[in-house]
Amino acid sequence: MAYVPAPGYQPTYNPTLPYNQPIPGGLSLGMSIYIQGVASEHMKRFYVNLAVGQGPEADIAFHFNPRFDGWDKVVFNSQQAGRWGSEEKKRSMPFRKGAPFELVVMVMAEHYKVVINGNPFYEFGHRLPLQMVTHLQVGGDLELQSINIIGGQRPPSQRPLGTPAYPGPGQSFQQPSSLPSMEGPPVFNPPVPFVGRLQGGLTARRTIIVKGYVLPSAKRFTINLKENASGDVALHINPRVDEGAVVRNSHLGGSWGREERSLPHNPFGPGQFFELSIRCGLDRFKVFANGQHLFDYSHRLKAFQKVDMVEIHGDVTLSYVQI
Repeated sequence: MAYVPAPGYQPTYNPTLPYNQPIPGGLSLGMSIYIQGVASEHMKRFYVNLAVGQGPEADIAFHFNPRFDGWDKVVFNSQQAGRWGSEEKKRSMPFRKGAPFELVVMVMAEHYKVVINGNPFYEFGHRLPLQMVTHLQVGGDLELQSINIIGGQRPPSQRPLGTPAYPGPGQSFQQPSSLPSMEGPPVFNPPVPFVGRLQGGLTARRTIIVKGYVLPSAKRFTINLKENASGDVALHINPRVDEGAVVRNSHLGGSWGREERSLPHNPFGPGQFFELSIRCGLDRFKVFANGQHLFDYSHRLKAFQKVDMVEIHGDVTLSYVQI
């Protein structure tokens, strides 16, 4: 069963290295680049570049380069006309050999903000106009699991007065008019428990995206799609990490129904990053994890259009929610 991403959200799964692909529409203020992967057991260094062109001689506006070399550090730099600029170094290594990670590069007005595993790590001031950037490059001693380029904004001259130039924690920003929009704005790094309103209720073909991290000590967490007025839960997704199970159910009229547990694989291990896509169909929910089909769940609340709330709580942190 093919994965169908939400409009305006086009992830790439398990890309080969080195990765060197255009950024659709070019880089713009407010974009966030999510890179999930695993550092090699024998890692010495890897890189992430935001480049002006695809060729080997292209200028590099942003160079991110973790180095395991006895003096573990992360180097930041830029390259113009074939020459590297002055290095900026942070003598701190947020990556562990053999461990999964999530790297986020947020395009801010004055700098690139780097967030690693949910923690702010560094801010690298712009040396080249961000509008010149056309390509994303990734290579080195790592395994790539997914790349997501999300969001963006109109130029400041086109923003309504009072609209912030970039999002703060838990805030969202507009998407560029050149991309098809999803139902609601994305939210970055929201706190848990999370409660979000589905404006206009649930509709067929609507897709909900949840990117998160299962805590190393996790026992279980919950994602509920529910009707606020009655408290009915149309879809209850309950990864029980301590049991190695992912329970699905509905809570209608004050009672739980029959649990569903069978799965082809379980993506919710302790210390694992995940991306969940919940797509509403006319007769069922189709759920994908990390781009692979996970399960279907037939509607038990037949009037699924009454669903107007998404709840997430438990032993998980969230980096991105799109409802």
